[in-house]
Amino acid sequence: MKIAAVVGARPQFIKAAVVSREIRKNAKVKEVIIHTGQHYDENMSRIFFDELGIPHPDYNLGICGGTHGENTGRMIESIEKVLLKEKPDMVLIYGDTDSTLAGFLATVKLYIPVAHIEAGLRSFNRKMPEEINRIITDHASDLLFAPTETAVRNLLNEKIDKDRVKLVGDVMFDAAIYYGKNVEERSKILSRLDLKPKEYMLLTVHRAENTNEDNLERLKNILQGIADISKDTSVIFPIHPRTKKIIEKIDLNLQNIKAIGPVGYIDMINLEKNAKLIATDSGGIQKEAYFHKVPCIILRDETEWVELAENAFAVLTGAEKEKITDAFRNFKFNDNYDTAKFYGDGKAGEKIAEIVLK
Repeated sequence: MKIAAVVGARPQFIKAAVVSREIRKNAKVKEVIIHTGQHYDENMSRIFFDELGIPHPDYNLGICGGTHGENTGRMIESIEKVLLKEKPDMVLIYGDTDSTLAGFLATVKLYIPVAHIEAGLRSFNRKMPEEINRIITDHASDLLFAPTETAVRNLLNEKIDKDRVKLVGDVMFDAAIYYGKNVEERSKILSRLDLKPKEYMLLTVHRAENTNEDNLERLKNILQGIADISKDTSVIFPIHPRTKKIIEKIDLNLQNIKAIGPVGYIDMINLEKNAKLIATDSGGIQKEAYFHKVPCIILRDETEWVELAENAFAVLTGAEKEKITDAFRNFKFNDNYDTAKFYGDGKAGEKIAEIVLK
């Protein structure tokens, strides 16, 4: 049996590592990894494969830097060529990026079975490119692996055949358990940055809605709010390549915000686990904050991980400066963490592999 996996962005590398580890336990299965190249920075690509202990991609398509349409079109063409050559029995796609959509479209038009891992998430904001990618992918995939009960309900509410929907839990929770062990021994980033546990905020911003060159006010407001917070606590800001390009156009006094380059997965986990608070627009980091029992400010107007906001483990502030600073100073975060309550039992990868191999 041959399985192909299409990845392209940091969260997909992490998710694929979990599933790949389980699939490769079966000696009769060959896995082919196709990396679109969507994340091209060294610390956002190659280092993740090294740290996560999965083989480097069999194919790196090197497609990045264009618009959504340009990238998706080029990816479809290149992925199709690989699939025609490899002839896999099934293709696995992850998440909600351009790589997800391209992998799905290339696969489904060749009549190869496709499984979507992390299916059923909805922000109900169709201005988000990720939302469109999710909806299109979910409605024609053969297997839909849902991470939460909310995701299952979303799929069933859209009249998707329930036999295609499998509630398996969240592979990111699997990863947090597996890679979170002994992370302090593997990562020395706190000492390198002269940080003390629980004495800093961790900030990440990369979503298109917050880094749009045609609407710099959102990013300005976010950074002004964080700069205000930095008067009370230091802020560490690993900058996404897209955000770095935009931020250079904004003339702001960032106070005590310490900007650093992108970091590897193990260093990021260490930064997350030891932060007193995380502010992010990343869906994956929202959950990782919860997994590591750290309160989270969500720099978006809505979230697909509704469980976190509904139960006060995180708070939605959008890009409003006053809401961001008020969340830091006044919001009462829930500290009754029960990780398994929302995201499964830490065996999502095992369950996915079992169903796929059947």
